Amino acid sequence: MVFVTKYRKKVIASEILPQLHKIFDETCQKWECELVEFNGEVDHVHLLITFNPKVQLSKFIANLKTVSSRLIRRDFADYLARFYTKPVLWTGSYFVASGGGVTIDQLKQYVEHQSTPT
Repeated sequence: MVFVTKYRKKVIASEILPQLHKIFDETCQKWECELVEFNGEVDHVHLLITFNPKVQLSKFIANLKTVSSRLIRRDFADYLARFYTKPVLWTGSYFVASGGGVTIDQLKQYVEHQSTPT
């Protein structure tokens, strides 16, 4: 799963990435899903999630984006004000792909090797 920052602004600083990881992990647990791997760059994040098939995917994704946006904007309001005049963090879109034909280890390796914000 990939979420991209609004207008692809390079706002995901090294202080924000661990906070996003924590938020996504806690939110996944509430939805009975597992955040297997997480990483990101300055303008997007990658999440490798073991998904509960009982959960409606669109609602789960909306909740991940809404909760993370709200909490990051609360905790980093002054920093984000330099980039956004409105209360936004993510674009309205997202990318999701199932991992059929690829092992979890291969997917984890891909996510782990994303560049980390400096």
